[in-house]
Amino acid sequence: MKVGQIFLILILLTSCKTLIKREPSIIESENKNSQSSIEEKSKMEIRISCGEGNISEFLKEGWIIVEEFSEEKVCTWKSYPSNKNCDMEKDKGCKITKPDKVGEEKIYLLEK
Repeated sequence: MKVGQIFLILILLTSCKTLIKREPSIIESENKNSQSSIEEKSKMEIRISCGEGNISEFLKEGWIIVEEFSEEKVCTWKSYPSNKNCDMEKDKGCKITKPDKVGEEKIYLLEK
């Protein structure tokens, strides 16, 4: 029984040491996070698809364009019947959907 008690005491002592070692690192990391969050800038991503909308309001509010790029995007889709006998309202399985107009999506990364 004495061997079992020794193991129990050792387990308790080693677990207490790890808790004591972790506390200062948590306090230190909290201080670092609060300092770094003050220095961080606000960031925002704006997507404008097919020429609808603009970012002028954001620029007036003091946002600065950090990066700008564009991608091709389908603006509208058009449905066609697959054959003469296809009734697209009743039988949706015979409907073929194709891109109608292809445009551009601009992506702006803003920072304030």
